[in-house]
Amino acid sequence: MELRVQAADKIEGTVNAPPSKSYTHRAFIMAFLAEGVSKIKDPLYSDDTLASLNSCQAFGSHVNQQNNYSEITGINGKPKTPENVLDLKNSGTTLRILTSVASLAEGYTVLTGDKSLRTRPMQDLTDALLPLGVSAFSTRNNGKPPIIIKGGFKGGETYINGNVSSQFISSILMAAPYAENCVDLKVKGNFISKPYVDMTLDLMEKFRVNVDYERTENSFHVEPQTYRSKDYIVEGDYSSASYLIAAAAAIDSNLTIKNLVHDSKQGDKFILDIVKHMGCEVKVKNNEVKIVGQGSLKGIEVNLQNAPDLLPTVAALGAMAEGKTKITGVEHARFKETDRIHTCAVELSKLGVLLTENKDGLTITGGVHGGVVKSHMDHRLAMAFYIIGLKVGNIQIENASVYNVSFPDFPNIMKKLTTGNGT
Repeated sequence: MELRVQAADKIEGTVNAPPSKSYTHRAFIMAFLAEGVSKIKDPLYSDDTLASLNSCQAFGSHVNQQNNYSEITGINGKPKTPENVLDLKNSGTTLRILTSVASLAEGYTVLTGDKSLRTRPMQDLTDALLPLGVSAFSTRNNGKPPIIIKGGFKGGETYINGNVSSQFISSILMAAPYAENCVDLKVKGNFISKPYVDMTLDLMEKFRVNVDYERTENSFHVEPQTYRSKDYIVEGDYSSASYLIAAAAAIDSNLTIKNLVHDSKQGDKFILDIVKHMGCEVKVKNNEVKIVGQGSLKGIEVNLQNAPDLLPTVAALGAMAEGKTKITGVEHARFKETDRIHTCAVELSKLGVLLTENKDGLTITGGVHGGVVKSHMDHRLAMAFYIIGLKVGNIQIENASVYNVSFPDFPNIMKKLTTGNGT
């Protein structure tokens, strides 16, 4: 599917932020691991999160899926070995978390996914699991999926490099309560994307699991214990809302977004600071955000180490801003659905953007026109290019339906909020 986007005159109205993808993944999997029945209210149902929910069922959990909640019967830390290979589609979060969780089942579990998922690095995680008594390995011996996990999680001490993916850390922590012995995990080197681990710890606490976290040492200690069932309401997603916020910042707008928790652990709430520094008016009141855009932005320097998913959004903003925008700190974005630094550079260049691709980011000189771009089957690229279309018009996005991975309602919501948008 391709999307054609024409320039919009204005963005205005009130909208609820879609539910958090990151919290939905974690809530589904903790509820499945828990003792008792949990109700996860207002979850995000997208391609990615359904990969997690369907996997919970494959591991033996009963799921009652309704429009605005999922009722999940926990397996008390004793998953069954799935009857078949688990196809996780494009969901890196599901892959990483379930690699540790699968060790709690007897027998062997095989995790795979689409072409993109089979390029995701996994060696750091499988190496870190080995000292904990977990045998997990790549079928092709290249450190990438398909991954086979043998049942057994003894516990003990291990370390992991912090500069590839915070999901590796969340994965070990989420399975650790059901290890036979205590688990001690040390993060070595540069600890990127810390807010995602904070989200994991926040939810583990809500499901009544205690983790001792020494922040100065970047070390974690988890005693054997049990997740307890919980009714949990999923908060709004700053990652998905970033596209609404960026669009409103780039053109004439008066937009209110509800269900964005002001003291959220989500690192991507940094988007509010970014558009403010670029010259947009931002008001935060209770759990809603108001954006008033004048249609003119100025370039900035920004480090996205703790919010790498914002890279395509900020790159799009930089392309539409006056002057230079320098994005740093996101070398780990090269290991996402695509090498996001490179794919952003390639596609923005097609739209006349002058830029330099750096090892850890991009330097962008504002100035962009219409054209044809590819999504590279990356949901965040597709939505970022849509924003540019609203500003300059005549943007054609190939394979755009990949937005279903995280924000299935994205085009419909944008159409409702924009005037003059000839999508």
